[in-house]
Amino acid sequence: MRFIILGSAAGGGFPQWNCACLHCRLAREGEPRLRPRTQSSLAVEMAGGGWLLVNASPDILRQVAATPALHPRHGPRDSPIAAVLLTSGEVDHVAGLLSLRERQPFTLRATPRILHLLDRNAIFGALDRHIVRREALALEKEWALPGLRLRLFAVPGKAPLYMEHEAGAAEDTVAVEFTSPEGRRAYYIPGCHQVTPELRSRIEGAALLLFDGTVWTDDELSAAGVGEKTGRRMGHQPLSGTDGSLAALAWLGVGRRVLVHINNTNPLLMEGSEARQHAEAAGWEVAEDGMDLAW
Repeated sequence: MRFIILGSAAGGGFPQWNCACLHCRLAREGEPRLRPRTQSSLAVEMAGGGWLLVNASPDILRQVAATPALHPRHGPRDSPIAAVLLTSGEVDHVAGLLSLRERQPFTLRATPRILHLLDRNAIFGALDRHIVRREALALEKEWALPGLRLRLFAVPGKAPLYMEHEAGAAEDTVAVEFTSPEGRRAYYIPGCHQVTPELRSRIEGAALLLFDGTVWTDDELSAAGVGEKTGRRMGHQPLSGTDGSLAALAWLGVGRRVLVHINNTNPLLMEGSEARQHAEAAGWEVAEDGMDLAW
């Protein structure tokens, strides 16, 4: 099984277009310890050479161009992208769908609530339903793909910003469980407000965990002078501290551990930083665009 991390940054990417925080300034100046990153998404290879995209970020065209495995292979119009799966209705997870509107067949899958959010916005009608088939996936229902099984399950999170005026639902933030024919499991969890005992129990023994690394501290946006929202207010548990996600996931029997969806204010971005060293000492890797993972 092969995963390629197409985008490893949180919404806005890194450096963020309108941000002059220390990290973004240094990245624009060419600081080699700060590598640019596009917005969060994942590609998963299926048996037979087809690919599943998990989330379609606004940077999807750059990501596909940078990934030879996703380039056309047969005929004048072709794509190995067979399906797109959405884990939320956040703008940085769905906006890239509008760049996939060139009448290329693929299947779009998400929970009923997320598909309903798309249905309510007429612009997503640009994806012709006769070409791009939409299929609702119920939580905890297994979905079989060539050489792969997956299921969606709810994790603590929040509704997209543009939907916060409405009542939330368990389907607003979901994670993906992948299972190989041999029974090995991998998890993609780009957003999580709280590591619960139930979540810990679920991922115990996984071969691979790709987990929410958005913020290092809850107040880092305000500390950087770029915003007032806390990490938790945005739907993300901070990584550090006794109540952080690294502590909650410590001593868990998981193989490879990779932090994804990293915000531009997060000190993890700086290679060699104290935060990076702490995370690496705890057995975590920090995702980069193009990271190729076999499991």
